[in-house]
Amino acid sequence: MEQELTYEAAYAELQEIAAEIENETVSVDVLAERVKRASLLIEFCQQKLRATEAEVNNIIKQMESKPGA
Repeated sequence: MEQELTYEAAYAELQEIAAEIENETVSVDVLAERVKRASLLIEFCQQKLRATEAEVNNIIKQMESKPGA
């Protein structure tokens, strides 16, 4: 079973894929596979950021609605 992906791990893998593509070290045979993986990682990171933003905003609203805050 695959280990749960974290934002940091996904971001690091994205940087690695970008470097491979920029440095032309990725072969044409696996280029589409690497781009597809990058797309999935980008989607994961965007979802993680949106969820975190919503959670932080919710916490701030709860703090603001408490008396004496």
